[in-house]
Amino acid sequence: VQLQASGGGLVQPGGSLRLSCAASGSIFAILKMGWHRQAPGKQRELVAGITSDGITNYADHVKGRFTISRDNAKTPMYLQMNSLKPEDTAVYYCNADIVRVFINGSVQTMTYWGQGTLVTVSS
Repeated sequence: VQLQASGGGLVQPGGSLRLSCAASGSIFAILKMGWHRQAPGKQRELVAGITSDGITNYADHVKGRFTISRDNAKTPMYLQMNSLKPEDTAVYYCNADIVRVFINGSVQTMTYWGQGTLVTVSS
């Protein structure tokens, strides 16, 4: 199972970017998904999350500017980022709780992480 994040880049303050996250591999179901970010010298922090039912949650500092969405109970997942600020500069990581069912009947639920995509907000 792999998660592939994409869509990062350089944008001016006030601009927009759309991040995508796609999962591949032997997947039975994807439960909740989310985006985290890590700025230089800082700890990784939650940005937004979404359940398989479409219930969302956001960090206070992105509410009203960022929107998380997913097409259905699987992938892809998106993060629409508007009104970007320099302090949004970070590597953004997607994550997903993925259910796998093996041929012997065992069921495994694990959290997987994507490789990260860099967002730079600068004039």
